[in-house]
Amino acid sequence: MDISLTTPALLFPALSLLLLAFTNRFLALANLVRTLKVQYAETHSEHYMQQIRNLRRRLGLVRNMQAVGIASMFGCVLCMFLLYAGFADLGKVVFGASLLALLVSLALSLWEIQISVDALNIELNDLQQNEQRRQAHEANRR
Repeated sequence: MDISLTTPALLFPALSLLLLAFTNRFLALANLVRTLKVQYAETHSEHYMQQIRNLRRRLGLVRNMQAVGIASMFGCVLCMFLLYAGFADLGKVVFGASLLALLVSLALSLWEIQISVDALNIELNDLQQNEQRRQAHEANRR
């Protein structure tokens, strides 16, 4: 297979958008951590501790998603340099490695989304338990 200088450059828009999305996720998680910290300090609820543990895992995954995504972009730039310098075979290997890094980054993103769903289920379970307690309290008052 032959690749030209423009082949790895085709990934730049996709990688840039992915890194932007990962950064947005990180910023949203950072805000959520700050909010949960304040709420936990006020209530010391186990519910918030579950969310905090979940957020710690998600933050680690987002950090790794960003790192592997950056490695993929770095690999694309290195591949372009190698192709420009006349090292086509090495450029192909580096391009293949950057594609694998992109796959890893996407897999980590999927994993983080699954953990995010777990966080939402924690919230829904808490809401459901609160509603059941409210209904039981209402029934006891009658």
